[in-house]
Amino acid sequence: MAAATATASSAKASGPSAPRNRNDTFNQKDKPAQVRLSNITAAKAVADAIRTSLGPRGMDKMIETGKKEVVISNDGATILKHMSVLHPAARMLVDLSAAQDVEAGDGTTSVVVLAGSLLIAAEKLLKKGVHPTQIAEGFQYAAIEAVKILEDISIPINLDDREFLLKSATTSLSSKVVSQYSSILAPIVVDSVLRIINPATDHNVDLNDIRIVKKIGGTIDDTELVPGLVLNQTAITSAGGPTRVEKAKIGLIQFQLSPPKPDMDNQVVVNDYRQMDRILKEERNYLLNLVKKIKKAGCNVLLIQKSILRDAVNSLSLHFLSKLKIMAIKEVERDEIEFLCKATGCKPIADIDSFTEDKLGYADLVEEAESNGSRVVQISGIKNAGKTASIIMRGANQY
Repeated sequence: MAAATATASSAKASGPSAPRNRNDTFNQKDKPAQVRLSNITAAKAVADAIRTSLGPRGMDKMIETGKKEVVISNDGATILKHMSVLHPAARMLVDLSAAQDVEAGDGTTSVVVLAGSLLIAAEKLLKKGVHPTQIAEGFQYAAIEAVKILEDISIPINLDDREFLLKSATTSLSSKVVSQYSSILAPIVVDSVLRIINPATDHNVDLNDIRIVKKIGGTIDDTELVPGLVLNQTAITSAGGPTRVEKAKIGLIQFQLSPPKPDMDNQVVVNDYRQMDRILKEERNYLLNLVKKIKKAGCNVLLIQKSILRDAVNSLSLHFLSKLKIMAIKEVERDEIEFLCKATGCKPIADIDSFTEDKLGYADLVEEAESNGSRVVQISGIKNAGKTASIIMRGANQY
């Protein structure tokens, strides 16, 4: 009986709930190493994916996005932006490339390839038994020394020296798809940046102040830096509205020139034709009063923000705008509002009661022009304009 008791105790101690096995779970030495190796492998896969696109002889990548769009590029930030990277460690390399693009505008592939090479070196040291903390400290010391060396060999840049900036832009374009057009694109890039900064005080540039309008038609040789402002949208001519306005007074509205709708879906059944005529008359008077107030403020060019609740304009309001010689441009995106206000000097207007002359922008000419099979609206001679630039990119396709 004593032997049976001892056997039962031994079996219980060797079961899955034994304290010794629980301690073994926390004392596994290979688990952290496996996690580190997994992170390194995932990051190396991202670096290897774009390694072949580095340098002037780098190859272009063709990527199909989630929207079934095809993107051809050898720019590291562009490639990684369209890749579906889920692993956290690999995602850090994607963020690294995006940060490099924002800060420097170039070297997006180089930083990822360099990070991948450092991880390969770290993997070799880990296999030799070097602690990860010591490796990380070694990289930090090396980074400090690398910054000192770069500062010693760096050449100060004077933003007033246009020729030096042209050489820098040409070098940056040498590894891109459009490298053969660098003599055309480099002056456009440099001049657009110099237009929106003060070389004496500014040390960085906000690229959101430069608008690039892409139009299919023509060749890259037709790409130009436009004086003034260029809109993606075109003028509405379905009701016979004007496409050219001199001495323009520009208004930007965030409300709709269409009959109001209730907050809830309701149905109104009208059986009497006289009531129907009354409804149509009220709608006509409502829209006419809106357009008259816009005209009374002196506005003759109207930019209308895109609406998701109801139509921004309807045929009746377009008819009234055409009769009063007001040029209408709709489908202005919400994220364009700040740029348009800065470029034209106007202020966004959210309600018809606040539509006053002091919120309008002024320009010598607003004209819709056609070139190479595409139409664009160009605003020139803007008074009180902010520091912005507009570039029209042309080509046979979007790539």
